[in-house]
Amino acid sequence: MSRLQITAAGLRFVAETHPDAPLTVAAFLKLLPYRQKIIHVRWSGEGVWVPLGDWKLGVDFENHTAHPSRGDILFYPGGYSETEIIWAYGSCSFASKMGQLAGNHFLTIVEGQEQLAALGRKVLWEGAQDVVFELLD
Repeated sequence: MSRLQITAAGLRFVAETHPDAPLTVAAFLKLLPYRQKIIHVRWSGEGVWVPLGDWKLGVDFENHTAHPSRGDILFYPGGYSETEIIWAYGSCSFASKMGQLAGNHFLTIVEGQEQLAALGRKVLWEGAQDVVFELLD
């Protein structure tokens, strides 16, 4: 497993890659350092997301779930809705206007979980925030 540092909304997190999503992990690691904006989810509950439109990472479904736990980060390869990265900071049920979705659980926050609620509040009340994913080891 690899470890990544994620800096989002001025907060620092450490995540580990998930062994059950090897293709998603390998494709994402090639993008590092990866810079984007996160916004609050529309339908999914307590989460933030990176909307990616029609962009393709080149992976399909691996270990997909519609119910990420707090601190889980999923990659949705597109299909019924746009491609996206979704990050649960609390109770989350991954969905879109098309209904329930499922994404590959490819990262898990292992340091900084105590800051997840603050991340969610900041994105909800202050709008889009910068996020950077960087390899630690």
